[in-house]
Amino acid sequence: MKTTVAAIDFGTSKIVTLVAEHSGIQRCDIVGAGIASYDGYLPDGWNNPGELNEKILASIGDAEKQCRRKVREINVGVPGAFTKVYVEEGTVALKGTDPNVTGADIKAVIEAAEKKLNLGQLPGVIIHSSPAWFVVDSGKKTLEPVGLKGRELSALVSFVVADKFFVDEVNSRLTSLGLTVNGFYSTVAGEAMLFLPEEDRDRTSVLIDMGYLTTDVMAVEGDALMFLKTIDMGGGNISADLAMGLDISLKEAEEKIKRGYSFGVETSGETYDLPGVEGQKPRSFSRQEVSDIILPRVDEIAEEIQQTLEESGIRLGQWSKIYLTGGGIAFNKGAKEYLGSKLGGRTVRDIPKHTATLSSHAYSSALGLMDLIISTLEHSHQEAASSSGALRNFFRELLGV
Repeated sequence: MKTTVAAIDFGTSKIVTLVAEHSGIQRCDIVGAGIASYDGYLPDGWNNPGELNEKILASIGDAEKQCRRKVREINVGVPGAFTKVYVEEGTVALKGTDPNVTGADIKAVIEAAEKKLNLGQLPGVIIHSSPAWFVVDSGKKTLEPVGLKGRELSALVSFVVADKFFVDEVNSRLTSLGLTVNGFYSTVAGEAMLFLPEEDRDRTSVLIDMGYLTTDVMAVEGDALMFLKTIDMGGGNISADLAMGLDISLKEAEEKIKRGYSFGVETSGETYDLPGVEGQKPRSFSRQEVSDIILPRVDEIAEEIQQTLEESGIRLGQWSKIYLTGGGIAFNKGAKEYLGSKLGGRTVRDIPKHTATLSSHAYSSALGLMDLIISTLEHSHQEAASSSGALRNFFRELLGV
């Protein structure tokens, strides 16, 4: 039996609505996608709240046309700018004459970690949680503690908390538009789980999502989002710099120059040409003129990313990997290599492709959101399993994530 799921993702320059079908045979088949460009947001709120309802309806309407069905219920992704990550450790005593870890113990240790959050003092609601590791007595860290014998179980647990303003604001708007909100999900957590390979997450990895107005820097250990910071700069700042520095329109800067710029690749006599429009003469800019504007801003963003990682408290080992996505510069040739050179010479990788139809970096957050929603629905219907191959699903089911 097929189940239809709709999700809406609020990016910094566009609202994306996806409609998917999933069943026992087909895990996730995207049957509709709608995109509406809008003025986005900064951490203190919407840049143009008056346009928001219209843009929401436009995004959902386009998805409805593609899938040929009406969206009445929807799941909402909470962006990184409106979320915070808290990491707490919980400990419980194992009971019995010959105690070993059970599913009840795992629930108890998660609850013990959650109590340390002091929910009454947090300006938001928990929308995602996941363990980074478990330890029985003073043994080794593991994600497979069920059945291990000992006297004490400890766990390090990540909690993603959504800003109450965003939750209340979006819920109110969607309800007024006749839609039922089924739940709120962490977009950044879904994106990290989908696009960071499991073997890389086990070694602690970083995902950088540079959008139009902001850049999310997230670190993941195992299945847990361990760190998140949103930097208030993105690809739009590069376009704005070009528009001001070259005295051209923002649209020309974005579409005619920034998108075609290649980092570290120089061609003799390379120019960026703008055709004459509305009585204006054609204009041409040398690569040097363009580079003198683009590179300082990218260097500034890279410096912020580097400082963020240094101050995060996350230890990146030799085998830790960094991935880049988002519509900021991930499209540009040579961008990953250039960014890596500014991050201590680390290799920056492209995210794996999971779909042929929506393979653009601009859709990575929406796809991660949908994957997290589908996973949650699947795990809520699965029986708890204890074999090693199903343990991660088991934990997600216990946590409801």
